[in-house]
Amino acid sequence: MLKHRGFPGRLPGTDYQFTIRRANPRGVTPLVARARFRDRKPADKRADTAFVRALYLQFGDQPFERGNLDAGRLSWLFGRVVRPATDDFDSQSYDALLILDIGIAQQSFPDAFTEDT
Repeated sequence: MLKHRGFPGRLPGTDYQFTIRRANPRGVTPLVARARFRDRKPADKRADTAFVRALYLQFGDQPFERGNLDAGRLSWLFGRVVRPATDDFDSQSYDALLILDIGIAQQSFPDAFTEDT
């Protein structure tokens, strides 16, 4: 499992994690598209925005390996903002390639792309 050096481990001051420390010995948690609703908590919104910003700053519009990125956090964005980068995508692989859809991300999380965030 690739560890993304320099990627924030969590949202500062919260327990919202962005990465995992080690591979799951019982198997890889699959990525599944989860629906987000407008009435979610402000802390959830801040965590999503910070995660999208971290993805953008770390990878830009380039494909990236899932590696140690948290499956739960990715699943909230999967299928919309974060998409499979290859046709043979395996949702249960740490080696799976993903890509940030910059256009959708900018529409959904405009605060993630401002300088003062």
